[in-house]
This record gives sequence, C-alpha cells and structure tokens, in this order.
Amino acid sequence: MKSKYACDMRGMLSFHMLWLLARKSMHGEEIAQEIGKRRGGKPAAGTIYPALKDLKNKNLIKGQKKGKIIIYSLTPEGRKTVKYALEYFCRCFGDIFKNR
Repeated sequence: MKSKYACDMRGMLSFHMLWLLARKSMHGEEIAQEIGKRRGGKPAAGTIYPALKDLKNKNLIKGQKKGKIIIYSLTPEGRKTVKYALEYFCRCFGDIFKNR
C-alpha cells in the first residue's frame, strides 16, 4: 500500500533504476521493491517494465534471461550515464542535504 507521504518522483524513475543497477544487477521485481522501500510505495509492473524497456532501447542496460526471470545490468554506456547523472544531481541538489 502506498504511503500518504510517498513522494511522486515522476521523471526520476530512470535515474533511480540506473542508480540501483550501478550497485548490483537485479530483476524487475527486485528493482520495484527497492524503489518502494525508498519512496514509500512500490511502483507497478506497468511502470517498471516499460521503463526497463526504454533503458534497454537506449543501450543503457542489458538483460540476461535466467530461467523465467531477466536479470538487468548496466552497459558501459549506462555506467557513463549514471556517473554523469549523479554528478549533475549532486550539483543541482547537493546543498539541500548539507544542513539536514
């Protein structure tokens, strides 16, 4: 169940997915669970899988089928992209967290 305090982070989903995959390879449900822990509500499969497809089409991630599941990981281009995105995010929002 989505928390009433869940943050609507439209536009951040791809960034969040890339960041998670930079930490370790995961399957789609695992990605959804990790995002859910952090934002207060797990995104639906209808949100996660189209986003994964888009990242795959952009050559930022790749999928390897293991049985019935697909394990996603970053491509070299995906690693460059997440590094740049993290630097950009910190430049834009880093000062928000300094005095917490």
